[in-house]
Amino acid sequence: MTPFEKLINFSTAHRITTHVIFWVFIFTMFFSKNTSSNPEELKIDILYTLYYEVFSIIGAYFLSYRILPRLMTSQKHNWVWAEFIIGSYIVSVIARITMVYGVEPITRKPPFNQESITEIVTDLPTLFVGYLLHILSLSIFFIFIKLIKDQYIIHKRSLLLEKQKAETELKILKAQLNPHFLFNTLNNIYSLSVVNSPITSQSIAVLSEILDCILYRCSSTYVPLTQEITLLENYISLEKLRYDDRLSVVFNHEMDHNGMIAPLILLSLVENAFKHGAGEDIGSAPKIEIDLKLRNNNFDFTIRNTICKMEFETESGKIGLNNIIQQLDKIYPENYTFNVTKTDHDFTAVLKINLASQYNLA
Repeated sequence: MTPFEKLINFSTAHRITTHVIFWVFIFTMFFSKNTSSNPEELKIDILYTLYYEVFSIIGAYFLSYRILPRLMTSQKHNWVWAEFIIGSYIVSVIARITMVYGVEPITRKPPFNQESITEIVTDLPTLFVGYLLHILSLSIFFIFIKLIKDQYIIHKRSLLLEKQKAETELKILKAQLNPHFLFNTLNNIYSLSVVNSPITSQSIAVLSEILDCILYRCSSTYVPLTQEITLLENYISLEKLRYDDRLSVVFNHEMDHNGMIAPLILLSLVENAFKHGAGEDIGSAPKIEIDLKLRNNNFDFTIRNTICKMEFETESGKIGLNNIIQQLDKIYPENYTFNVTKTDHDFTAVLKINLASQYNLA
C-alpha cells in the first residue's frame, strides 16, 4: 500500500480528525508568515487569521457538501445556482458584519467610522471583491483536495466492482466446465462397468483424486502449475484405461520454476483432445502429444491430436473451446495468444501466456 493510499484510508476512517488536522495546518501555514515579535501585533494577526479561516471553512463546506454534489447530478441546476448566489451573498454579508462590528473594534483604536448594516448589505462590490473572493480562494484548496480523494475512492470502488464481476463470471464458467467434465468421465466409467472391466475401481479412485482437486483446490484465480500437471496426469491415466495400446499419449513438461496459472483451462484442452481425437477414432492408431514449457514466466502449451474432428463449440449450450477463450479473456486480457490449426490428419492448439502479467495485477 502506497503512502497516498494509507492517507486516503486514514482520512476515510477518521474524517473529523483529518478535517481538524487540515485546518490546523492551514492556520499554521498562514500564521507562520508573521515575523513580528510584538505581542500585540501577534494577537491581532491570530485574530485575523482565525477570522478568515472560519469563514473559509463555512464557504468550503457549503460548496463541497451542498452545491457541488447537486451540480454533478442530472437534475436541473437553476435552483442550485440560485442557492449558490444567495448563500454566497449571505456568507459575505455575515463576514463583513463580523469584521465591522466584531474584529475591527478589537484591532483598531477609536474613534473610527463604522458602516451601517444597510451600507454593508448594499455594497455589492466590496462584498464580492473584499470578502467572497477571499473566502473562496482558500475554500478552493480544500475543494480540490476533496475532489481528488473522492475521485480516487470512486476509481477504487469501480475497480473492485469490476473485479467482483469478473470473479463471478469466472465462477459461472467454471461451474459450466466441471459438470461437463464430470458427465463425460462418468459416461466412460459407466462403459467400463457395463462390461465388468477390472479397471473400473481404479478408474473411480483416479476420478476421486481429480474431483478432489477440482472441488477443493481450484477455487482461487491462480493455482500452482505443478497442481495442474498432476491433474492432467491423473486425467490422462483415467482416459488411457479405456483404450488398449493403440492409443499413444506423450506428455512432456519442462519448467524453470513452479509458476501460478488459472485452473482447469489446460484440463479442458486435454479433455477436448481425447473426446474429439481418441474418442472419435475410427480404427487407426490415435496419438495425442502434449508439450508444456515455462521459462522466465513465458508459458507455452501445445496439444496435438490425430484424426481430430474437434470444432469450436460456439452453439448455444455448448462449452468447449469457447469457454476457454472467455476465461482467458477475463484472466489474461492482452497477455495471451491462442491459435488452432486443423488439417486432414490432426488438430493442434497452441496456448501462450505471459504469466508475469498476473503478478503485476496482484
